[in-house]
Amino acid sequence: MNVTTPTTAHGLGARNSVHRGALPLRSANQPKVSRTGVVRTSCISSGRKDDKSYMRYAKVPKAESAVHPYFQAERTNVETTKKCKLITAIKTPYLPDGRFDLGMYDRLVEEQIAAGVEGLIVGGTTGEGHLMSWDEHIMLIAHTAHTYGEHLHVIGNTGSNSTKEAVHASQQGFAVGMDASLQINPYYGKTSHTGLIHHFNAVLEEGPVIVYNVPSRTGQDIPPNVVEEIAQHPNFAGVKECMGNERIKGYTDKGITCWTGNDDEAHDAVHEAGARGVISVTSNITPKIMRKLMDEKNPELAQKVMPLMNWLFAEPNPIGLNTLLMMGGHCEPVWRLPYVPMSKEQRAEVIAIINELGMENTVFDTLKEMDDSDFTYLSYF
Repeated sequence: MNVTTPTTAHGLGARNSVHRGALPLRSANQPKVSRTGVVRTSCISSGRKDDKSYMRYAKVPKAESAVHPYFQAERTNVETTKKCKLITAIKTPYLPDGRFDLGMYDRLVEEQIAAGVEGLIVGGTTGEGHLMSWDEHIMLIAHTAHTYGEHLHVIGNTGSNSTKEAVHASQQGFAVGMDASLQINPYYGKTSHTGLIHHFNAVLEEGPVIVYNVPSRTGQDIPPNVVEEIAQHPNFAGVKECMGNERIKGYTDKGITCWTGNDDEAHDAVHEAGARGVISVTSNITPKIMRKLMDEKNPELAQKVMPLMNWLFAEPNPIGLNTLLMMGGHCEPVWRLPYVPMSKEQRAEVIAIINELGMENTVFDTLKEMDDSDFTYLSYF
């Protein structure tokens, strides 16, 4: 096991500093950034010597300037967000020193686009947004919107248990080109139902929002009466609901757009409960299968992919996904702690699962079981 604790802060991974290519958050005494403001550009390095597209450009907000295509009404609006069926919670890959591997990230995104995925959650739980600085987080949203915004919907996870932080991060996310935000309810320091309404209405003022209800992570359910109240806001796009298809059916019967957050319930959520689609982890691995499950009623296919879904969530997400992508050569075997890989026995198990499913139905060409010594763990980056 390799545990790395760098003593020098550098690159995108350094903490408490503004990095090359990262976007500083607006300070309290600066004017609010216009969502139609354009942008000077600054260089972002993928950090990979073999990356032919070595230089990327992030958009740094400027208070007054001409309209940029990312901010045109047909992109950043609620109805466009509601049209997305298959949204992937995309993985964030790392270089050995803990910085983002943008070259590999682009490969992952392009596989999603080729399979017909319509949207991405950038820096969600799956993408380990909670292990990023806000500089890194906003930079990754900017990179995704700038590079791929014409091909899919970019939804930044800019939620927080602090209303001020959620509003501020959402302002920054929309300023650099995201189309909508994903907003969790305040966790740990939980609030009342009235407080939830005030919190969500504050972030809804910034642009289109998908509200995210996942009590297993937050410790608090967002009840239907709260969702129905905030759904009256013109920027409310819908809810990512993890409380099951009965809850989803109750919402869709009232005209509230829903995406299930449970891959194993996604097929029935769409074809029986009226959900618009799924915000999926499994689509990182099998985007074409998830596309079919959204577009056609196919219970046999849904059952066929169930063993993979069960394996992916045998440990808290994104442990399974990260492990499998590393085994398939889709990212370096680098972990930001506290995440660690699935056990050697579990790694052997998933190879059999993929072989049964068919390697051609995944993003992989081959899988390697890997030894425990192959992985690197970073406690500081």
